[in-house]
Amino acid sequence: MNHSRLLPLAVAGLVACAREAPVAPAASLGGLAFSAVSAVAPSSGRYLVVLKTGQGSSDALRAALQQGGGRLEGLHEDLGFAVVSEITAEGAKGLGQASGVMAVEPDIEFTLDQVSETEALDVSDLGLESAASPQTASQYARQWNMRAVAADAAWAHGFLGSSNVTVAILDTGIDYLWPDLAGRVDLSRSISLRPDEDARLTFWFGALGRHPITDLNAHGTIVASIVASNSNLFAGVTSRTTLIGVKVCIVFNSCSTAAILNGIVYAVDHGADVINMSLGGGFPKSAAPGFVSVINRVFNYANKNGTLIVVAAGNEGMDIDHNGNIYNTYCNSTHVICVSATGPTAAPTSAGPFTNPDAVAPYTNFGRSGISLAAPGGGVTTANAFVTGPCSSTALAWFQPPPPTPDAPPPPPVIVGAGCPLPGLFLIRGAGTSFSSPHVAGAAAQLVALLGRGRPSQIRAALQNSADDLGAPGTDPFYGRGRLNVARAVGAIP
Repeated sequence: MNHSRLLPLAVAGLVACAREAPVAPAASLGGLAFSAVSAVAPSSGRYLVVLKTGQGSSDALRAALQQGGGRLEGLHEDLGFAVVSEITAEGAKGLGQASGVMAVEPDIEFTLDQVSETEALDVSDLGLESAASPQTASQYARQWNMRAVAADAAWAHGFLGSSNVTVAILDTGIDYLWPDLAGRVDLSRSISLRPDEDARLTFWFGALGRHPITDLNAHGTIVASIVASNSNLFAGVTSRTTLIGVKVCIVFNSCSTAAILNGIVYAVDHGADVINMSLGGGFPKSAAPGFVSVINRVFNYANKNGTLIVVAAGNEGMDIDHNGNIYNTYCNSTHVICVSATGPTAAPTSAGPFTNPDAVAPYTNFGRSGISLAAPGGGVTTANAFVTGPCSSTALAWFQPPPPTPDAPPPPPVIVGAGCPLPGLFLIRGAGTSFSSPHVAGAAAQLVALLGRGRPSQIRAALQNSADDLGAPGTDPFYGRGRLNVARAVGAIP
């Protein structure tokens, strides 16, 4: 299930090198490509280990790994699972025979696909940081999305979020040095759960001393900046929320299901009030019973410990109500807010006017049983945008050649110039439910600041009860309980 469409837009004729993952034939809608089918593949060398209940499972697992080799990426005996990597299929079979081990299932990787366009950005068109007045961000005119959810009305009443509230971004990482995010990311609690990406980061940019959550893709950075931003270039739903990055996806567009489960537990245990997951897919329930059972346990654990999880609905145009034996990750999971996408049907310029911003996005998944809320994701001719520049880790990474496969060793880096190789700024535009979800996560952070921590059910209800009821009255298959209204949720407007 591909939850976003990223469009790198380079200035001065420089086109960033976006890697396109193999996906099903896509329809072209106003220049944006939308895949019809999720690209799913087993991950090489990473496995989910389902443990038997009772004491001693962890000791047995460690002993088996010591004997047969492999890396232990995560161990959660109380939740009955572990994540291991760097083992062969034969090694996994042997691991499954160890005492204390119930099952060993291959990890599933889901892809994020990308396409490229170009658009010039006037580098002189930059404003001053104004976290107290997000609407003064230099590119705010493009942000139909913030106006659609009445975030501006919330800001006008002083609802800017709180640094005491934490939102975890499970994604490709965060470009934490970017001006809109500088100081917003708690690096002491951020972590990479992708050792394969850590090696790539060290190989390419080791001399820069970057934190392992450094985003080499841009997806996670866009998502994070929608939740919270310093409002230099673009405004976020909040401007004071604390972010933590949990890297579970790699630069070459694949996300690990096992790492995601590991990451949810990590985020909960490290104080995340809200978790945003703009990723996922679908798999046959009968083919991965271990994953289904562990997913349920992990999501129940988050809810029990007071953490709200917000997830993207997916971009396949799929009816979640009638998907047979498919487990839709993660709209079929318990206690989540699953967010579908809306977006304008037309916009003659990047600053509008925007026609019907509440239109159902043509790519979004839908279904009364799954969709909780709708929020801006981008329409046929419009998208959410993020500006990056010459020293950005994203920009640097895109000038590196991709390996033959995501699991292959990284090739030698291409040095395009000293220090900052690009001569200007460029836009990363994205359309997809990936960018709907963080609008809701940002609103949830606002409510945590108002209502207090550890109340996921109350916050979920408040968001749904305050939404604008669009589509069919009540619960609608496309809008769920309605399109997010930030100002009404926080009580800024009746």
